[in-house]
Amino acid sequence: MWRRTWLVFSQAVTVAVAALFVVLTFKPEWLPGGRAGVVGTVLPAPTLLQVAPAPAAGGAGTGYALAARRAAPAVVSISATKMSRNPHADDPRFKFFFGEGGAAQPQVGLGSGVIVAPEGYLLTNHHVVEGATEIEVQLADGRATRARLVGSDTETDIAVLKIDLDALPVIALGDVRALSVGDAVLAIGNPFNVGQTVTAGIVSALDRSEAGVSRYQNFIQTDAAINPGNSGGALVDAQGALVGINTAIFSRTGGSLGIGFAVPADTARQVMEQLIRDGKVRRGWIGVEPRELSAELAEGLNLPVKSGVLIAGVLQDGPAGKGGLRPGDVVLQVGERPVKNVSELFAAVAALQPDTDTLLLTQRGGEQVRVKIKVGERAAGTSPNR
Repeated sequence: MWRRTWLVFSQAVTVAVAALFVVLTFKPEWLPGGRAGVVGTVLPAPTLLQVAPAPAAGGAGTGYALAARRAAPAVVSISATKMSRNPHADDPRFKFFFGEGGAAQPQVGLGSGVIVAPEGYLLTNHHVVEGATEIEVQLADGRATRARLVGSDTETDIAVLKIDLDALPVIALGDVRALSVGDAVLAIGNPFNVGQTVTAGIVSALDRSEAGVSRYQNFIQTDAAINPGNSGGALVDAQGALVGINTAIFSRTGGSLGIGFAVPADTARQVMEQLIRDGKVRRGWIGVEPRELSAELAEGLNLPVKSGVLIAGVLQDGPAGKGGLRPGDVVLQVGERPVKNVSELFAAVAALQPDTDTLLLTQRGGEQVRVKIKVGERAAGTSPNR
């Protein structure tokens, strides 16, 4: 008897569930609450899981896009045409096999540049335009024009070009003195002629003088990728202001190994101003033979200072000799500029204006002495010391 009751109950439940399924599927509005019933209810998203709106273009969270947008329009590509002659052109055997085919042929070198003045002045590297018979500049907006070489300086590898176009984008100059190791920087240029490229890195070191490019230069070192074609391009800070002109790389392969060097923007600006005004760069000269002051040497000479530049020799009729500087003096300061090594002494003296007076703070034995010197002018191509 109880089995029949259970069978009837099971069949009734099965029929009821089937009927409920059919109603829910085809006529849910027949049920209380209609489509707002339990099955169709959508729960509101929890407050903690709400997604924040995307930041506006150029706002926080977009990396260095704003800096790149500010600086990139002022960075240009440079094509410098140079005439190159086969080095074997005068060899009789070369002429026998190839005839008079050794005439100079045009070759195009590629580099980058930076527009720094609305009048159309550009900064680039001397080695980019050296010996060029024709220079063409292409702007980031697609415009192209011929450029005139205003002047160049081999010592700092800086050259100044002039173009004549309207509405030129101009890069802002940054404060190099505010740079610190670890600051973010961007390198902008045209590497390998692939088109304008932006790479990011940090300031790896400051006041690098071991790059082998110039004894008068204290470079900014960066690990931002710099490759052939980047020469003369911009090194900018996180705000898009110019802090350096990319100049050289340390490489065994010809490509970037993470060690690049840039001429500080303040040095490039000083060179540019002199080239525009005088057509050349005049550098100070005092006529001394300097030597690094090591801790052992300072102790051996019983000197109370641990840094500075030891004067090993003085040219008798030179500016330093006439001013009273002596061998054995240790130069601590040139004008208002402290010097701790020979490279800094070279740079400080070179920055002095010839035919002006300057004071050298020196350590002479146990006392400090100020020596007044009338700065001379170093002839181009001569040794920076004696």
